[in-house]
Amino acid sequence: MTRAALITTLAAALLGGCAADPEYLPPKLDPGPKDWPHGLHVVANHIEDSGGNTIVLRGVNRSGTEYQCVQSAGIFDGPSGDDSVAAFKNWPNVNAVRVPLNESCWLGINGVNGLASGEYYKRAIYNYVQLLHKHDLVPILELHWVGPGTQKAGRLQPMPDADHAAAFWTDVAATFLDDDGVVLEPFNEPFPDGNKDSDAAWACWKDGCTANLYAPMVNMPIGTYQAAGMQSMVDAIRAAGSTHIVLLGGVQYSNALTQWLAHKPADPLNQLGAVWHVYSFNSCKTATCWDAAPAAVAAAVPLVATEIGEDDCMGVFIAPLMQWLDAHGGGYLAWAWNTGTCVPNNHDGQPYNAWPLVSSYVTGDPAGGYAQTFRDHVAGPSAN
Repeated sequence: MTRAALITTLAAALLGGCAADPEYLPPKLDPGPKDWPHGLHVVANHIEDSGGNTIVLRGVNRSGTEYQCVQSAGIFDGPSGDDSVAAFKNWPNVNAVRVPLNESCWLGINGVNGLASGEYYKRAIYNYVQLLHKHDLVPILELHWVGPGTQKAGRLQPMPDADHAAAFWTDVAATFLDDDGVVLEPFNEPFPDGNKDSDAAWACWKDGCTANLYAPMVNMPIGTYQAAGMQSMVDAIRAAGSTHIVLLGGVQYSNALTQWLAHKPADPLNQLGAVWHVYSFNSCKTATCWDAAPAAVAAAVPLVATEIGEDDCMGVFIAPLMQWLDAHGGGYLAWAWNTGTCVPNNHDGQPYNAWPLVSSYVTGDPAGGYAQTFRDHVAGPSAN
C-alpha cells in the first residue's frame, strides 16, 4: 500500500464505516493444544466439561472492552498481552474471565471509530479469547452496551435492542462457532419497566417491549426504543448453529431472580443458566433473600453470579455471599480487574472508586481488602 493510500485508509477508518484492511489486522492467535477447558455443557443444575468434570466458574471481570472503543481510539483499558493474561493465574483457582462487549464496536456501526471497531475490534476480542484459553481460563462473552437505532452504544440500556442485538449475537456465535470453551451472556443488566421487579418487567425480559432510551451521561429517559427479549437472543444464537451455554441475568440489574424460572426462554438444546449480580447496595443482599428465589434457581439450573462486589473496600459483604454460593454450587466473578487504589463510598456525596481489584496488571497484586478477601477465598479449600 502506498503512503497516500495508507493515509486515505486511516482517515476513512477514523471517521468510521470503512472495511478493515487485512494488511493491518493482527494475525489470529493459536492457543496451542486443546488442553484448556472445553466441551462445556449444562447437566441439570451444573456445568461440565468434555470429560464430565463439574466446572464451577470463579473469576473476575476484565472491564474496558465495553467502553474504550467508544470513548477513545483504543479497545482495551490497559494491557491485553500474554503477560497481563498470565497475571490472572496469580490468583489461585481463578478459572474464568468475563469480557464485556460493545454492540456498536463489534458491528462497526453508528459512527464508532473505525480503527477500534468492526474487524479490528472482533480480531482483538478473538485473540484475547485465545490467550485466555492458553492460560486455561473460560471466557464469558457478554453484551454490555447497546445502541438502538443510530445511537452509538455509549452506556447501559434497559434491554437489548431489536435493531442490532440479534445481528450482534448471530455474528459473535458464528465467530466462536467451533469454540466450545466459551460461554455466552446475552445482556449485562436488564432493568425494564423502570427497574421494577414486576410482571411487566419479566414479560419484557422474555419477549421484548417498548423500553426507555437513555443517552450517555443522562439518567432520565430521552425517548423510547423497541427492546428485544431474551427469547430472541437465544433464538439468534441457536439459529447461528451455536451449542454454547447461554447465561441469562434477571431484572433489576440482574439482581432479581423472582420470576426467572417462570419466564425461562425455550432452548432446543436445554443449555441455559442463570446470571445473578449481587452488590452490597442491591435489594437482594441478605441471606433471607438469597434463600428464596436464588436458591430455587440454583437448584434447577447453573447459577453464576457474573458480578459481585461491595462499595466499602473491605470484603465483609462478599465473604458470606461466596460461602452461600459455594454451598449452592454457584459460580462468582468479582468486579473488576482494573488497576487503581480502592476508595470507599462514604455516602457523603464525594467521589469513590471501590472496584479496582489489582494494583498491577502484571503482578495481579490485590488492591485492597475487598480484592484480598476475594482472592483468599477462591484460593482456599472452601472454594474447591
